[in-house]
Amino acid sequence: MNELKERLRADLTDAMRSRDQVRLRTLRMALTSITNEEVSGNSVHELSDEEVLKVLTREAKKRREAAEAFEAAGRADQAEAERAEGDVLAGYLPAQLSDDELAGLVQAAIAETGAAGMAGMGKVMKAVTPQVAGRAEGGRVAAEVRRQLGA
Repeated sequence: MNELKERLRADLTDAMRSRDQVRLRTLRMALTSITNEEVSGNSVHELSDEEVLKVLTREAKKRREAAEAFEAAGRADQAEAERAEGDVLAGYLPAQLSDDELAGLVQAAIAETGAAGMAGMGKVMKAVTPQVAGRAEGGRVAAEVRRQLGA
């Protein structure tokens, strides 16, 4: 069994003992998403730590988007609940890249691929995406690539 999934299960048990409802609810949801991912497709397979991170990243993004939607609808209490769940998930994700770090990675990828103009965006994204895996959202990366290629 992989390390991250085992850590999630251990933290779930701790959350049950401490009666931390937000953490308990969030970890149950995360483990359910991981299990669903494992049984989807043609065969059942155990997810690697990297694949578990992708699932957790996707779930954290859902929480951010839901919080924004609730905020826009004037439902601050539910927005806050979604943010709290997102904060729990963030504890399991790698540290996010700063804007300067992301700009540096994109600049290096542009130099490496020799891309010029928006036509080279795909090449640059292909080079940068594995480097930022889990440390920056795709939309944020794409925006930085567009900014640098458009300039």
